[in-house]
Amino acid sequence: MNSANVSRWFVYLLVGVAMMVLLWSYTSTSTQKAEISISQLAQQIKANEIEEIVVAGNGRSITITYADPNQPETQASISSVTSLEDMLAAYGITHEDYADNRPTITYQTPSQWTVLLTAAGLFLPAIIMIVFIYIIMRQAQGSNNQAMSFGKSRARMFTGDHPTVTFSDVAGCDEAKEELQEVVEFLKEPEKFVSFGARIPKGVLLVGSPGTGKTLMAKAVSGEAGVPFFSIAGSEFVEMFVGVGASRVRDLFEQAKRHSPCIIFVDEIDAVGRHRGAGLGGSHDEREQTLNQILVEMDGFDTDTHVIILAATNRPDILDPALMRPGRFDRRVVIDRPDIRGREAIFKVHLRGKPVSSNVSISTLAKATPGFVGADIENTVNEAALLAARRNKKSIGMPEFHDAIERVQLGPERKSRVITPEEKEVIAYHEAGHALVSHFLPDGMPLRKVTIVPRGMGLGLTWYMEDDNLLPTKSQLKARITGALGGRVAEELVFGEITAGASNDLQQVTKIAQTMVTQYGMSEELGPRVYGQKQEMVFLGREISEQRDYSDAIAEKIDAEVRQLIDTEYERARQILTENRAALDRVAVVLLEVETLDADEFVAIVEGRELPVGETQAARPSTPETQNAAGRATPKLDPSPSPA
Repeated sequence: MNSANVSRWFVYLLVGVAMMVLLWSYTSTSTQKAEISISQLAQQIKANEIEEIVVAGNGRSITITYADPNQPETQASISSVTSLEDMLAAYGITHEDYADNRPTITYQTPSQWTVLLTAAGLFLPAIIMIVFIYIIMRQAQGSNNQAMSFGKSRARMFTGDHPTVTFSDVAGCDEAKEELQEVVEFLKEPEKFVSFGARIPKGVLLVGSPGTGKTLMAKAVSGEAGVPFFSIAGSEFVEMFVGVGASRVRDLFEQAKRHSPCIIFVDEIDAVGRHRGAGLGGSHDEREQTLNQILVEMDGFDTDTHVIILAATNRPDILDPALMRPGRFDRRVVIDRPDIRGREAIFKVHLRGKPVSSNVSISTLAKATPGFVGADIENTVNEAALLAARRNKKSIGMPEFHDAIERVQLGPERKSRVITPEEKEVIAYHEAGHALVSHFLPDGMPLRKVTIVPRGMGLGLTWYMEDDNLLPTKSQLKARITGALGGRVAEELVFGEITAGASNDLQQVTKIAQTMVTQYGMSEELGPRVYGQKQEMVFLGREISEQRDYSDAIAEKIDAEVRQLIDTEYERARQILTENRAALDRVAVVLLEVETLDADEFVAIVEGRELPVGETQAARPSTPETQNAAGRATPKLDPSPSPA
């Protein structure tokens, strides 16, 4: 048994003894009798009322028994003399007063247990305090003490002997792996680079959107290099105590130098590496002290060691310039959202070891998930596996993957939501208007699915087949505006009245139009110029205002251009739906019947073709809606009819 266990059991023993002493003290005090003074005792002796007096073993208290059996026993205290007889003599009670054996005076001998418990009650608190201080001092000398080691680094060290993640587990970012491969080769064979007089980058900053795999890439570097790996979060440096962050930085780098060559990985470094002098009040001394210590350790006088620093952040714009200069973070590796080939490779990684049906097409899944990052794909595969298990299937098929993609992107279906028949009809025409306008636009996005089943926060949805287009044209942006306005136009044409369901559509339309005019230079009136510079507060990490670098006259022109652009596309959507009113009615009627249409079914209905029931969504049962006149319009009908 080690010393820590011995100390722990010793403390348990002391606590048990203390509980016994307290219990004895409680029981002894709980049975105390009524107490009288010595003068009253003297009067009662003269009146011949007392039968017996018992002097306790400590000689300080007496118990009085009365001749009258109905009168309860009482107590009295002796404090100023050594015996009861001397005390009574002071009150005029002589030996002759109780010579006839009333009252009888008996001296009680104290028991050993009473003496021991009394002594324990006196000395036990001091003993417990001494033992407690001893244990604290012993632990303070060890390495596992948390209360006395605020300045010690809390980084977790992995030896790298048994790697759990390698480059084969990271997909979709081949360029980033090539950049980091040099770091791995230097740690394995440093003389290969030293012979050419080359210096490996001291720091590598991994930059990318949340979920793109920055932390996973750092783990893969550790697994490939096979060297000690220190992992810590940026927020773990700073505590409420002044100077703790800088002390932890020093301790971390001291540990790393003792284990060099090695890797230090700081996750979310923007928590401690933000621009100095920024924030509410101008600065944050403790955070800046920590950052200053990091800067010194990365490129100070004593940096001739094989220690490489990896850091990850999704906010490189707010990092201090001194942290980003060559000699500290020499290299910036961007881990961007994967393209279609990257998504296909990520799907292959996450499908390893899972029972996948033979009809699953990974390329189809990659095409159906534009904009997904690695975390989204992992979540999609996990949702598909859960659905397959819930449906008691032996393998994961394409239906599970399609349902999982919809669940991740759009949220779960809410067929139990109460919608009146009138509202359901409005929703059907609204979504049919979106789909029909986009279908007849040359630059419109192809349709994936249109449904009036509530999903997420929306009552209906028109889902388009997005792509990885990074440079949308002016015509494509206009088509997005027109398609987004199709739902509102359909409501106006069919019902002669508009609802609040197009609020989210109008937000997207306004955002796209303003961006086209002020940021993309797509206005003929205002020309190719950017209007307005966005201002951010580094401490808050969010946009708080937009600086106007133009006059009020230009602001009026911007408003007029945005209004003209939206009005033009609104009339364009009205013209399309007016010319194809019959197709609009057909799509809305079928939607009211089957609730969901995919792209092929939608095209067949628009072209006036009828499909067998087995080939349509009509085979799926429609959930009856409970009528409720009180459940009137909701603010949104579809959460994302077109990307903004």
